Amino acid sequence: MHVARIGLAALKGARHRTLPHVDLTADGPVGDRDFCLIDLASGKVLKTVQNIALLRTIAAWDGDTLAVTFPSDAGQVSGRMVSGRPIPASDPLTFDYWGRPAALELVDGPWSDAFSAYLQRDVRLARARTPGALVYGASVSLITTSALSHLGERLGKRLGAAVDEARFRATFTIDTDGLQADVEDAWLGRRLRLGEAEVQINAPIARCAVIDADPVTGEPGPPILKALAAYRNRPGGIDFGLDATVVRPGRITTGDLVTVLDEPSR
Repeated sequence: MHVARIGLAALKGARHRTLPHVDLTADGPVGDRDFCLIDLASGKVLKTVQNIALLRTIAAWDGDTLAVTFPSDAGQVSGRMVSGRPIPASDPLTFDYWGRPAALELVDGPWSDAFSAYLQRDVRLARARTPGALVYGASVSLITTSALSHLGERLGKRLGAAVDEARFRATFTIDTDGLQADVEDAWLGRRLRLGEAEVQINAPIARCAVIDADPVTGEPGPPILKALAAYRNRPGGIDFGLDATVVRPGRITTGDLVTVLDEPSR
């Protein structure tokens, strides 16, 4: 098995970008969901499933400069790239993120006005004060090519093409080389070595309707959530893929070997 795709989004809800490599620290992938948008009126972090238009924006973050590109038909911000160094504009504040508190700081710069114009609502850009504050589950997520292929077969003619792995916004897509569709279920509670790093597999990932939206255009697509519900509807929800935590930091590059470890490494 090997790593077929690596992806992340610097801004929660923005397009899930494919990367050639990623560095895993004890807190997770460097640069993943460091930023989000806040609805100040409600005091909540914007949810992707309620703001699908965010999928059409591209956020690139190198640890110094945040550059956001808007789609070509986005009104007054059409085709614009808004770039700069995020400047803290507040002391740490607590906002609601899926019913739990998230410690964030508001950020000065051109992004809040641009996103407010794009979404046609008053929003502010914020940055996570601690790694993982804007991650719903564990810091790392994985899906497999075997599970994707099986899902595509079940969708059949309704899909007309292979399932786009970016719909699931996973950190890693693992090429499982034709193994059974539910191979990852046997990984629960075990460790995986990916390149230089190791992760501990924790639990299946419950899915929501955002996976039915095209990951580039945001347009409604095939009924993927409904298809999953027919065979992956379990007590924890309709699940697809796994979440994991980092137990050995390191760099992971596309093509790196993936090994399931029966015993913890020493």
